[in-house]
Amino acid sequence: MGARTGKQYLDSLDNESREIWIGGNLVRKDLSKHPCFRAMALSMAHLYDMQHDPKLRDEITYVSPLSGERVGLSFLQPKTSEDIVRRRTMMKQWADYSGGMLGRTPDYLNSDLMALAAASEFFGRKDSRFASNIKNYYEYVRENDLLLTHTLIHPQANRAVGPSKQAGPFLAARVVEKRSDGVVIRGARMLATLPLADEIMVFPSTVIRGGPDDMPYAFAIALPLTTKGLKFICREPLCEESNFDHPLASRFDEQDAVVIFDDVLVPWDRVFLLEDVEGANTLQEATSGIVFMSYQVVVKDIAKTEFILGVVSLIADTIGIDQFQHVQEKIAKVIMALESMKAFLRASEADARMNRWGIMTPDFAPLNAARNLYPRIYPQLRAIIQQLSASGMMALPTEADMQSEVLRKDIDMYYQARNTSAEDRIRLFRLAWDIAGSSFGSRQELYERFFFGDPVRMAGALYSWYDKEPYKQRVKELLHREEKG
Repeated sequence: MGARTGKQYLDSLDNESREIWIGGNLVRKDLSKHPCFRAMALSMAHLYDMQHDPKLRDEITYVSPLSGERVGLSFLQPKTSEDIVRRRTMMKQWADYSGGMLGRTPDYLNSDLMALAAASEFFGRKDSRFASNIKNYYEYVRENDLLLTHTLIHPQANRAVGPSKQAGPFLAARVVEKRSDGVVIRGARMLATLPLADEIMVFPSTVIRGGPDDMPYAFAIALPLTTKGLKFICREPLCEESNFDHPLASRFDEQDAVVIFDDVLVPWDRVFLLEDVEGANTLQEATSGIVFMSYQVVVKDIAKTEFILGVVSLIADTIGIDQFQHVQEKIAKVIMALESMKAFLRASEADARMNRWGIMTPDFAPLNAARNLYPRIYPQLRAIIQQLSASGMMALPTEADMQSEVLRKDIDMYYQARNTSAEDRIRLFRLAWDIAGSSFGSRQELYERFFFGDPVRMAGALYSWYDKEPYKQRVKELLHREEKG
């Protein structure tokens, strides 16, 4: 099949039955026509259609070594530094389409899966079938251009104890039974963003203890969203009808859901890791999966920061505040954030090396710093939009107001700006509101804060992982240096 079109993606959403609950209502088919999913489905379809644009085809697809068909470039297992740059160029095209507001474009998990497949030996340590399973699954997803979501986290019930010590043994998803035809999973996981995906990868949570009670929670599997017993309970939708009133929420509400496994049967060929605590705790680092996911995220963060820089610069220019030093200082902070993220990305490319599995891998150190820094930066970027917009972001007419014959003359008069019409000013400030003031914007901030997990835990992991010894030794050498004069 190769790289699919937007229509093929939409057809799969409409024709394949799944169990998705939103607003207390069950949705099984015709997801692309549902008011809460339609706009996001169309946005995702646009990304797929970009693969068939003659001007972009060579930039965002490549020829599959298996089928000879063109497939998405995010599946490419890089062998050279040039391959890494090709992947980055492709990712930036998709990220720019949404202004970096989509965290689950297909290239995110494609990047993880291609790294896991290259490291298939890791999965075959205890069962050789699992090594074949992960390679075959990668090829299946690549050749059919499937859209993946994933879930990692146990339900947020009692964080003081592990999954086996919760109120019930099946609160967190776990293995119930091993059968000749597969394994049975029961329980729940959070958080699965984008229930409009084709398949879900269910991978281990951050840290699993090594006791026998914890073994059933240490697994890695993948399933179609159409699998019997798989249920998604969505959060309150943030989608909006009007592109004028909510230019982002009306296009890019990815949705987030809790996943419930009601005795779901997972065929053996979809099992990659089972009752393997050591493998669960080391999976992403040992395979370089976390490196390639982080790389994709930094590309997305750059696109997002560039977009915000455009917004704040237009605000300053539109209402005539660009000459004030405190305004310039705030916009300079956005520039500093942008150039920092770009520097992290380029440093990771410059120091790329072949990993143990034979793929060219960006240096994780700058990417690790970037994924720790951006959750702390992003709330400041939103705050700058709020500070520069001030009350102008709140006192805004709606699309309905703009269409009123009674009001339009007053709006054109009293909402005009230094160098633009009232309508263009209102459109800009409504965009600012969708980033910095709306429910959609608040979800974006929460998402960025916890993209890779608890920021404090992540910082602790960075501290433990980072090699500080050379710098400590340098200090000790200076302290004991005897100058000869």
